[in-house]
Amino acid sequence: FPVLPIVLGRFVRPNIYSKAKMAPYECGIEPTTEAHDRFTVRYYIVAMLFLIFDVETIFLLPWAIIFMGDDFSFTKFALIEMFVFIGILIVGYYYAWRKGALEWA
Repeated sequence: FPVLPIVLGRFVRPNIYSKAKMAPYECGIEPTTEAHDRFTVRYYIVAMLFLIFDVETIFLLPWAIIFMGDDFSFTKFALIEMFVFIGILIVGYYYAWRKGALEWA
């Protein structure tokens, strides 16, 4: 059903392209540089490391809620499991640090 309005709009609309319409800025300021600047790979490495260690907090919240339970045998298991999880994250952080992924200069 949504394909019909898209196809009709493609044929009905005027195909007038100008340099101003194709410019990346529409605020009235003339662009001085190219719109697509290259980023260094370090930005992406830092972003991936941030996501990995940020997802860690998503896993810590349910663990903290379950850990407050009354069953001691389960909380003991959950504590050991979380130490293993945090240990793996520390090893990953140490690896990234030793590889120089955290150094900017």
